[in-house]
Amino acid sequence: MKKINFLRPVFNFITIGLLILSLNRFFLFLIFNKRVVENPSYVELFSIGLRFDLILLCYLSFLPFVLITFLPSHILYKIKKFFNFYFIFFLFLILLMELATLDFINQYDTRPNRLFLDYLIYPKEVVGTLLKSYLPSLIITIILSVIALFFAFKYGKKVFYPIESKYKIKLLLFPFVAFLLFFGARGSLTSKRPINASNAIFCSDQMTNSLGLNSFYTVAFAAYSMKNEGDVKKYGKMDELEAYTRVKKYMDVTEFIPSEVPFLHLQKPDVAQPKHNVVILLEESLGAEYVGCLNGLKLTPEFDKLSKEGILFTKLYCTGTRSVRGIEQVTSGFLPNPTESVVKLSGSQQGFFTLADAFGCQNYDTSFIYGGMSNFDNMASFFNGNGFKNIIDETDFDCDGKKHAMKGTWGYCDEDLAVKANDYFKNLGNKPFFSLLFSTSNHEPFEFPEGRIKLYDKKKNTVNNAMKYADFSIGKFFELAKKEAYYKNTIFVVIADHNTRTYGKSLVPVNKFHIPALIIAPNVEKGITYDNLASQMDIPSTVLALSGITTKTPMPGRNLLKLPKGTKGRTIMLFHETYAFRVEDDIVILNPNAKPLQFKVKSDTQLVPIALNEELAKDALAHIVASSNLYKKRVYKID
Repeated sequence: MKKINFLRPVFNFITIGLLILSLNRFFLFLIFNKRVVENPSYVELFSIGLRFDLILLCYLSFLPFVLITFLPSHILYKIKKFFNFYFIFFLFLILLMELATLDFINQYDTRPNRLFLDYLIYPKEVVGTLLKSYLPSLIITIILSVIALFFAFKYGKKVFYPIESKYKIKLLLFPFVAFLLFFGARGSLTSKRPINASNAIFCSDQMTNSLGLNSFYTVAFAAYSMKNEGDVKKYGKMDELEAYTRVKKYMDVTEFIPSEVPFLHLQKPDVAQPKHNVVILLEESLGAEYVGCLNGLKLTPEFDKLSKEGILFTKLYCTGTRSVRGIEQVTSGFLPNPTESVVKLSGSQQGFFTLADAFGCQNYDTSFIYGGMSNFDNMASFFNGNGFKNIIDETDFDCDGKKHAMKGTWGYCDEDLAVKANDYFKNLGNKPFFSLLFSTSNHEPFEFPEGRIKLYDKKKNTVNNAMKYADFSIGKFFELAKKEAYYKNTIFVVIADHNTRTYGKSLVPVNKFHIPALIIAPNVEKGITYDNLASQMDIPSTVLALSGITTKTPMPGRNLLKLPKGTKGRTIMLFHETYAFRVEDDIVILNPNAKPLQFKVKSDTQLVPIALNEELAKDALAHIVASSNLYKKRVYKID
């Protein structure tokens, strides 16, 4: 055994790494036990977990193993501190990622992924949220990290310093050990491709599948995948023309304008009418489950009253789980791409179609009004380059000299937004305007002013109470607007960007994509409902048709109010990298490098597996391919 002592640092690293990852997986299994054991093959998550843990640790072990094998003993002695630092550094990162996992799963119903990286570039908001909403977890993480570092530096020399061994023995053993590390890192010798996250899918519950992975792997994989933004080949291949043709089947357009822009068509009013202002109030995390008039919790009395003044969409679904997805949809109606929202992609920061672009060409004032910092999630860049002439954010609230209700972690509260927006609109006089308002209060740590609402929960800063306050602010905005001259000539849209936590036992938790949408307009009948299946991406097309302007548009969404009778409803939902294409009660689910699956939507919480309809699967893939091509070729524009 002494002959292989030189491998002790690598062996110790792998052993300690497996111990950290396995213990935390078992801990997570105990926490989510009731849900996990509902899957008959749940024990597989431990064997899958061991496989992915070895993949990670073998990758990280390869460099030090090569150095230990080939460097002479006197050089190894000189750089022995490097090995100590290397192993402790990666073990510490692995530990930190595992310590962050429970809270991340509670929030996003999956292990840390691309979202984890996205938030790292906003330290102010992240630190504020951690201190106010996750302080106990933060304290525990700090304590455990300090203890771990203490023992690491105390015993690291004994555990990770290289040990002298005969050079000949090391060279003889190198092929065998290198093969084991290569096999461990690749995960398989029989498949053509190395094992990846798709191989962790063993049941229909997204969260349970993620427990079979480890968080360092999922975040590292997300970082690595960033280089492939816009590459959708992992979902399948399809000819560009076929993709566009299949997407057009789901549009309500009969005549397209010959152009390099595939979906370009003319949008004009059905009857002669004046041009209307448009205000879109995008509500943070307002899921249908919290809305009283949609059979949710009784948290939205103001919205419920307003639903009697316009048209309420009762079966409308958002496309994603992040605010940028909601922004993407209500401003541009772009086909959602599973790689990333166009709000954040570099190729869509200029010359990309938005409603602001269309209305700006009609001499409208176009604005984005937000109580937080507009640079969050790259919003300011996207808006500034794509038709929004005026961007009003936290800095403008700071210097306006007015007394505000409250400024929290994410910026000024929703009632401050209501007052600011109303002042802005009434000061425009007779100039027509298009504006996007984006709320902030219904976001962790759920801060809002005292005395505005009767608390639903005893503890103040909860999601339910924040919902009630967000609803209070919706009511305040309409109370103010109704007193102004602009109100009678304005189309108001109240719609959520997404739900709160998106989680569930299905590959795609359909119920968590159900959101409210309400249109109040001079030319819309009051107190009616639209009860057919619809998508968030249909709302901008519907609003544009109501606005009274004549313009070209590339949007593939439908004018829901003029759909031919019998048209099947369709939605698109993105749950991390899972892409769901739903037509009425049939839903096709596409995962990277995996075969399509089809389910019957028995209810929003129950998907029943059925045989795959190949044509429907092709239609689903067509929407992904079309979206990718529109972005890559820069052909999502008016002209």
